[in-house]
Amino acid sequence: MDIARELMRSHSRLQANKVADYVKDSPVQFKKLIDIYLAGPYRITQRAAWPLSLAVEQNPPLVRPHLGKLLRFLGKPGIHDAVKRNTMRLLQYIDIPSRYRGDVTDLCFQYLQDRKEAGAIRAFAMTVVFSIIRDEPDLCKELRIIIEDEMPYAAPAFASRAKRILKELTRDSTR
Repeated sequence: MDIARELMRSHSRLQANKVADYVKDSPVQFKKLIDIYLAGPYRITQRAAWPLSLAVEQNPPLVRPHLGKLLRFLGKPGIHDAVKRNTMRLLQYIDIPSRYRGDVTDLCFQYLQDRKEAGAIRAFAMTVVFSIIRDEPDLCKELRIIIEDEMPYAAPAFASRAKRILKELTRDSTR
């Protein structure tokens, strides 16, 4: 399969699944998808983001060798929401290595507090940061404060996820 050609063919769930199914069991093909994603142009990066997150959901260890590159890419100014959303989405499915946890935590808190970010990006960031800080009581308190402050302004995706995370935070704090 010519991954780039398939990505340009159409942008649909069916096409994203087709590409994800092709790369999910092959580190070599997955690397090709990563390279296409990082190289651009903008339209191809946007279209590669969805199958990338789907492949990681199905086979999380595939992303480990590429995580540093993905996080650096995520930090670039002016990246498309699809890149942020799908990168945050794929981070939900992996155990973030300790060397990246601080940077990912900071980025997630930044997304959570930025009301200009799309609700889905903020919701995925909430899940990612919660999984990282779950055993850190001070950071859990900070997360609770941010969520509670943001709830009155929250998009549905954020509000739904926030209710679940707040429930978990409450349960974890009573243990």
